[in-house]
Amino acid sequence: MNDNQTTAAPVESSALVPASGDGQVLPASLAAGPDTFENPGLPPHVHRAADIDPAAAKRAERQVATMFGISMLGALVFVVSYFAIRDEATFFLPGVGKASIQNVVLGLSLGVSILFIGLGAVHWAKTLMSDEEIVEERHAQASTPEARADAVAVVSDGAESTGLTRRPLLKYSLGGALGLFALPLGLQIAGSLGPVTVGELKETLWDPEHNDGKPIRLMRDPEMTPIKLEEVTNGSVFHVMPETLQHSIDERRHVLEGKAKAAVILIRLDPNDIKVQKARDWGVDGVVAYSKICTHVGCAVGLYEQQTHHLLCPCHQSTFDLTEDCKVIFGPAKRALPQLKITVDDEGYLVAPEGFAEAVGPSFWERKR
Repeated sequence: MNDNQTTAAPVESSALVPASGDGQVLPASLAAGPDTFENPGLPPHVHRAADIDPAAAKRAERQVATMFGISMLGALVFVVSYFAIRDEATFFLPGVGKASIQNVVLGLSLGVSILFIGLGAVHWAKTLMSDEEIVEERHAQASTPEARADAVAVVSDGAESTGLTRRPLLKYSLGGALGLFALPLGLQIAGSLGPVTVGELKETLWDPEHNDGKPIRLMRDPEMTPIKLEEVTNGSVFHVMPETLQHSIDERRHVLEGKAKAAVILIRLDPNDIKVQKARDWGVDGVVAYSKICTHVGCAVGLYEQQTHHLLCPCHQSTFDLTEDCKVIFGPAKRALPQLKITVDDEGYLVAPEGFAEAVGPSFWERKR
């Protein structure tokens, strides 16, 4: 061998292991992982006081029942307040200002009722229901009869773990809380089925008694300026409110309700186009006024098609024919729009000598009374 030649030291085949792909090699100690991973361990299960101490379990049961009892009390306060507190009663609420006593009491009592049902259920689950962790492996979607029987057994075991069969106090208090909580909801539904008196629906701000028996001027909405007959040109449309609306605003009595029922649309047609004699008699030189409140569900009928003389409700497309006393020609509405009788006073302004002959808006059970 030549003295100038050098030889590479031999490398043990086990020292290097070819890596995949790029031709590089890695030490065998890095390429191979450990045969097993060390078990990280899980924290030991900590039993709750109610799991090992019957006295603690009984105490938790009483706490849950107390929360359900508070819920029942809140529901009863709601029911009593609904009847006992006057609608007009108010008080000063810091940060809000003038507030209705009834609204505040009803809101708080209903909130307390549902809050303590939730708190009671959470406390029950955390202290008394089963605390065992269960893992179920996935299985085929089609269950065998045996699997279904096992499912029924699991549900039964779950019901048993709630303790309802062994703790009747919880069962009865939860039933009472849920049962009484339904009362406020049902009471609101029942109380909203109709007015206290039918007259509340038939009365509007167009009734002469709101103006000492005198005719009421038609006012532009929202400017609240009176309208002269000569200002209403053929095909023009005015959105109208009664002059008595200002009295209602000054007295701050049911302003929004009164405005909603009193809304009127005023339109001028060629008198020869009006086919119903009553509609002619209740108008002035082709100028007619009708309620804007749709007889379907109470939307505002404010779209007028001049060529066909049709009024359209944008909510559900009920269509009314102005030439035939606003009878329904299309859509879900079942009654014509009520007409407001109008005349002209000594100064040439349009006035309503009397209110609507029928109740405006959607139908109601006692309408014929």
